Amino acid sequence: MELPRSRTATAVAVASALLAACASAPDIKTDYNHNTDFSVYRSFGFVQNPGTDRQGYESLTTQYLKTAVQREMTSRGYQYNAQAPDLLVNFNARTQEKVQVTPAPPPMMGYYGYRGGLYAPWPGYGFYNDVYTYTEGTLNIDVVDRKAMKLVWEGVAVGSVDTRDQSNIQQRIDKVVGQIFAKYPFRAGGQ
Repeated sequence: MELPRSRTATAVAVASALLAACASAPDIKTDYNHNTDFSVYRSFGFVQNPGTDRQGYESLTTQYLKTAVQREMTSRGYQYNAQAPDLLVNFNARTQEKVQVTPAPPPMMGYYGYRGGLYAPWPGYGFYNDVYTYTEGTLNIDVVDRKAMKLVWEGVAVGSVDTRDQSNIQQRIDKVVGQIFAKYPFRAGGQ
């Protein structure tokens, strides 16, 4: 089932804004092509149609992501080149409703087993599953070798999202992008 464009755009904006609003830090994973010589890369640019722009125009989310990534890449010595960069950067974001079930503890056994149900209104009181529903957001940042057109590095942040708070989205995106790039081990030209 495909979401209508307005819902898709909203989901992307929420997912991108997302992860810095997590109650706990997002889970960040990165990987790269170990056969790639990163010392040959000196410039970067952005793909023509980032995954965060499914609605046909450049969203605020994409603009915020580009600004944050440009800051991270230039701090690592890469030069921005819109025409013919060595590396292209793409973004993808999504949200997904999740359900977490925490099973009830088993009834008491052993020495204290005789107490089971004695201090409750009915036997087995308190032995029920806890169900928690939440929104999970995922932000991917892909770094692609432009000439070979293959992925050379990927950073992914996943976390629980508070969809009620839509303030300071740009600062939240800056924070998440910074957390992802903290795990980017390369510098331009292998400096």
